[in-house]
Amino acid sequence: MNLRQARLAKGLTQRQVAAHIGINQNTYSYWETGRSRVDTAALPRLAALFGVSVDYLLGNAGEETPKGVKIPVLGRVAAGIPIEAVEDILDYEEISPHMAAQGEFFALQVKGRSMEPRMQEGDIIICKKQSDAETGDVAVVLVNGDDATVKKIKKTSAGLYLLPTNPAFDPLFYTYDEVMDRPVTIIGKVVELRAKY
Repeated sequence: MNLRQARLAKGLTQRQVAAHIGINQNTYSYWETGRSRVDTAALPRLAALFGVSVDYLLGNAGEETPKGVKIPVLGRVAAGIPIEAVEDILDYEEISPHMAAQGEFFALQVKGRSMEPRMQEGDIIICKKQSDAETGDVAVVLVNGDDATVKKIKKTSAGLYLLPTNPAFDPLFYTYDEVMDRPVTIIGKVVELRAKY
């Protein structure tokens, strides 16, 4: 059975699926884990919900894999000095079901030149939602609660550096007290860059 893969590809929880087809969550969970047989009357409704065929759900060979998962492109993120983070949905990007199963993702459009030559203005970055990042990661960071910027992270005993890749721009530095007071908050790690031509 491919119930779990199809559900994750659509970004749905077990509770949402169960509510949609009118059963309790435990029953659906048992279907997904193979602890009990799927009610055959529910298969067409599940297939329609997931956008796949009944044959795919049953695991029959040669059937299509679930389509990609759409995530919103939320406003623009500065690759320069921080700008206000606007959560207007500009567009949608598609990520693989495999990636979508690994966490919550969002996309942002790059504005500014501080991350050139790798990231150009107008490029789209795919980000995994997380509240921390390691030294060397490229992350989306909120400064003062509403200014978003994308920078390479460097943690030291003195504080947090937000590093540009364009040498024409200066690094941003915040002591750990400033990180708490301003605040400076990591909201996601950049996992993919999609260049626009």
